[in-house]
Amino acid sequence: MSAVVQRPVVIIGAGPVGVTAALLLARHGVPSLLLERHRDIYPLPRAVVADDEIRRILQSVGIQEEFAALARPARGLRLLNSQHRVIAEFTRSPHGHHGYPQTSMFDQPDLERLLRAALARRPECELWSGVEVMSVSQPADGTAPVRVTFRRDGSDEDEHVWAEAVLGCDGAGSLTRDAIGAVWEDLHFEENWRVIDVRTSHPVRTWEGVDQICCPTQPATFMRLGEDRYRWEFRLADDAPLDGPAGLKHLRELVTPWIDLSSAAHGGDDFEVIRQAQYTFRARLADRWRRGRVFLLGDAAHLTPPFIGQGLCTGLRDARNLTWKLARVLQQSADDRLLDTYQQERKPHARHVIRLAVAVGWAMTGGQDRGAAIRRTLVGAACRIPGVTATVSRDLSPALPPGPLVRRRPRLTGRSLAGTFCPQPWVLYDGRRERLDNILGDSFAVLTAVPPTARMTGVATALGASVNHVDDLPDDGTLAAWLARGRADAVLLRPDRVVMDTVPTGTGDFTDTAAWAPLLHTARRPAEARPAP
Repeated sequence: MSAVVQRPVVIIGAGPVGVTAALLLARHGVPSLLLERHRDIYPLPRAVVADDEIRRILQSVGIQEEFAALARPARGLRLLNSQHRVIAEFTRSPHGHHGYPQTSMFDQPDLERLLRAALARRPECELWSGVEVMSVSQPADGTAPVRVTFRRDGSDEDEHVWAEAVLGCDGAGSLTRDAIGAVWEDLHFEENWRVIDVRTSHPVRTWEGVDQICCPTQPATFMRLGEDRYRWEFRLADDAPLDGPAGLKHLRELVTPWIDLSSAAHGGDDFEVIRQAQYTFRARLADRWRRGRVFLLGDAAHLTPPFIGQGLCTGLRDARNLTWKLARVLQQSADDRLLDTYQQERKPHARHVIRLAVAVGWAMTGGQDRGAAIRRTLVGAACRIPGVTATVSRDLSPALPPGPLVRRRPRLTGRSLAGTFCPQPWVLYDGRRERLDNILGDSFAVLTAVPPTARMTGVATALGASVNHVDDLPDDGTLAAWLARGRADAVLLRPDRVVMDTVPTGTGDFTDTAAWAPLLHTARRPAEARPAP
């Protein structure tokens, strides 16, 4: 008879998104079990870019200091023509809104090792490796418990684990996606690219950012990953040789615009191909991200071409958005409808990011006719207009749409802070210098520039939130200036540090709580959860 195991949450897939979700749940006291088919960290080249929002998420799971030691801040993204002349430049600041460089380069296996080490330190988290999930099933009405059937390496015996919720972080070929009946929406981009990671001490021509070569016949991407490590990505024919002596010769020809391997002074011996792999870059979006208590995150929910470095970033944002809501449902009996806001908030953002990535890919590979050349010229001209490149960079993380957890008021002039992130400056607290999130903690928080009203205090008490006056959090003026620009006296921050509600300047109080109070407080479930058999 097969073994039966019960856990509050089962996470399928222990890549960066799955492990981050487990660590975030642990911060809220929710135990989880991760099931991973690989015995070790996947070694092939994949994600290399983290933005400042992602660095903030890594801070929340406790690995920011270690990550900072291996990450390399980058200056931004350049679009170059086939002669390597700059068409457009999207610069990124070393001091982003979230308190970190807006772009950091890293090697994904390094990040995964840090996440796995953090996982091992959390008693709430279990990792079972060498486990292949066979099926995911739940009652027809979408209630818990959900049954996950799996097999261990070398065994043909089915085992089961029952969970209150299942997170499918199992990648592009997701079994979980099939289990909830989700299908892909094709966003019309599919190309085969070769990704090559190289180690060399030769001088390499680099501006310490990412180069995208906009050439219809030979598009490419180049970036520096570390002190002596570099990545090239090329769109090549399927039969293009990159293995053996002939392949190495071809590769050296491809990288000639960046590095001279032919001169007698340098020679060509110090040029080590660490890893290479062929990938099909696709743009896709799942039509649904949830059925009952089963959810899709990361590549199981969306596939983003890598041209703006947002594939992994988008998945980690999924984890941040969902975990605090799931914890509130599991631990504080919040209404299951709270979980509906996960897809409502994250899917439009993922679509936006995919479209930006496809647009860059289109600029790189968009045809060989005269019209394509004109379009690239127009891109360059548009990007020379003051403020255009800054706007494009900022729009990597647009405001969340209005909804029960984003209270955007009508008839207000100017840009509302609702749905945007609170900045994270260094603040002086209890005699020490700390990042803001370390002071606010993991729950809701009220941040105010005026004396708190009785209603502010009442809202905070109802949510278990702290009330924080900016004068009690001395910083460099960032918080007060941010509130003033947003014409807000106070804001209500969610656990993910998104602004849920504002007190517009001079209006006195938050909006009516009727829209969100039932979701966050009422234990109205679709049906009573049944115990595992």
